[in-house]
Amino acid sequence: MTEREEFLLKMYDQLFNDINRHIMVVWQSVGVLVSAFAIFALVEKNVVPTDIATCIVLLLCAWLIAHLLDSSYWYNRNLVMIANIERQFLVGSDLKEIHYYFGAHRPKNRMIDHLKLQLVLALGLGAIVLFYHLFDVLLPAFQSKSPGLKPMNFFPYLLVVFASWYLMDLKRKTIIKYEEFLANSPGKSIDASTVNYGVGHGHDSGGG
Repeated sequence: MTEREEFLLKMYDQLFNDINRHIMVVWQSVGVLVSAFAIFALVEKNVVPTDIATCIVLLLCAWLIAHLLDSSYWYNRNLVMIANIERQFLVGSDLKEIHYYFGAHRPKNRMIDHLKLQLVLALGLGAIVLFYHLFDVLLPAFQSKSPGLKPMNFFPYLLVVFASWYLMDLKRKTIIKYEEFLANSPGKSIDASTVNYGVGHGHDSGGG
C-alpha cells in the first residue's frame, strides 16, 4: 500500500467518525424535551412566568434546528469527501457490484431522514408551546374587558419571527457552502449514467 493510499484510508475512517458524531445530535433532542417538561413544571409552581417559559422552550427548539442544519451540512460535505475517496479505489462496475452512492453526490445539501425526524420534533414542540401560550395567555387577555396585555406577552412571537429569519438564513448559507464545495471538489469523473438516482440518495423531494 502506498503512502497516498494509506493516507486516504485513514482520512476515510476519520470522515465516518465525524459523520457519526454529527448524527448523534439526537441526544440534543432528548435534552430539549426534558428541558421543556422541567420548565413548564416550574410554571405550574408559579416559579417562572408562562411568557418566559415559552420563550425558553422556543429558543431551545431554534437551537436544536440550527444544530440540525449544521449537522446536515457536515454530513453531506463529508459524504462528498468519502465518495471522492471511494472513486480513487472503485471503478464503474462497482456501482452495481458494491454500491451506487459514490457515482453521484447528494444534491442541494438535502437533509437525511434521521435528522428530518428530529426537525419535525423541534417544530412540533415549538408549535405546541406557542399555541399553548396563545390560548392560555394572549386570547384571554384580548377577550378580557380589563387591559391585561403586557409587552412581555408578545415576546414569544417576536422570538419566533427572529428565529425563523435566522434559521432560514442559516439554511441558505449551508446550501451555498455545499454547492461551493461540490463545484470546487467534484471528485474523479465516473460514468453513472446506468444508475437511477432517486429517494435513496436524496435526488428528489422524498429525502433519503
